[in-house]
Amino acid sequence: MGEFTIKMPDVGEGVAEAELVEWHVKAGDPVLEDMVIAAVMTDKATVEIPSPVSGTVTWLGAEVGDTVAVKAPLVRIETADRGGDDAPTPALPAPSMTETPSAAASESEAPAQPQPAQANKQPLSQPASIVPHDKPLASPSVRLFARESGVDLRQVSPNRPDGRILREDVEQYLARGASSLAAPAQFARNTTTEDVKLTGMRRRIAEKMSLSTSRIPHITYVEEIDMTALEELRATMNRDRKPEHPKLTILPFLMRAIVKAVADQPDLNATFNDDAGILTRYGAVHVGIAAQTPAGLVVPVVRHTEARTIWDCAGEMARLAEAARSGTATRDELTGSTITISSLGALGGIVSTPVINHPEVAIIGVNKIATRPAWDGTQFVPRKMMNLSSSFDHRIIDGWDAATFIQRIRVLLETPALIFIEG
Repeated sequence: MGEFTIKMPDVGEGVAEAELVEWHVKAGDPVLEDMVIAAVMTDKATVEIPSPVSGTVTWLGAEVGDTVAVKAPLVRIETADRGGDDAPTPALPAPSMTETPSAAASESEAPAQPQPAQANKQPLSQPASIVPHDKPLASPSVRLFARESGVDLRQVSPNRPDGRILREDVEQYLARGASSLAAPAQFARNTTTEDVKLTGMRRRIAEKMSLSTSRIPHITYVEEIDMTALEELRATMNRDRKPEHPKLTILPFLMRAIVKAVADQPDLNATFNDDAGILTRYGAVHVGIAAQTPAGLVVPVVRHTEARTIWDCAGEMARLAEAARSGTATRDELTGSTITISSLGALGGIVSTPVINHPEVAIIGVNKIATRPAWDGTQFVPRKMMNLSSSFDHRIIDGWDAATFIQRIRVLLETPALIFIEG
């Protein structure tokens, strides 16, 4: 018998530590070679760690939520063969932003971890048979799917020999009409409580929001925009668009309006270094688009909006949104914005108070479009109206400057032809 120590592998260039976001095993569990034993996250990248050996887990070196340094001992496994701490750490696949399946795979299970050539052969030192655990083996995306479907993974039977539950196993469970959640009695009191530790993406979002609101004194300015003319133009452009052109939303028009507005007020397209007291203005307009994904809020960045057409802005935004949802967006695609747009589409409400994406100094919040009566001087007429709810860093941007900026955007959106006029 021997003991094999798995150390925290290098999960990315320049990364010295990672947060442990999920265990797939516990002490005493048998494991097979290449079986996923843990998931870690660094920045917004989630990576699964496989076991390079078969054996029995004897020790876990961290708890979920702990930060573990690269090369620090993570797991010890008792093996039938002689082994030791000098054995190599497991090789990892290239990290993706989350374990969320891609759009192409959304109707089926995300790609499973590759199996070695000998996966179907009996190992020389086979550990005890894999048996159901108190914590079933499943990737973060499968756990999310099961949670949203109301399924207790402990009731799902895996089809893989290593005991790992796939999305298709959960779908088969649902197809059989099984449900582990009993319907509560009508009007029955519910006195249960649940403590949920914030880990991974959710914890990073919480830290980012706390940093922004604790350091930045926000001022929010709300203005009503008549979107009737722009909506008519957008409908015409979508109807006559070429096959290679993406469908237009209002956001590409807003992005181009921002480009024109910040040309007159460069302090709005900037970041502020709190510690050094330095405001950095940017000639490039890198627009962040806040997007909700199954893993949480991320901000893909449309770079150099000042050099893009309306169609180009729409195409790049669509590409980045899909990459964010599928978990394939790179770190460069999720960082480096100079000003951000926040939009909830039809859920945008009437007014919002968006939180600035630190260290930027401005964020433009898009509320929903609604048809409302407007007085044209002689009568009330139906107009498509939308509010912009925008927040600014009051240390840098005075109320007058914020109002001037939004009024400039209002004029551009209400007279959309101006967006296309150069100069």
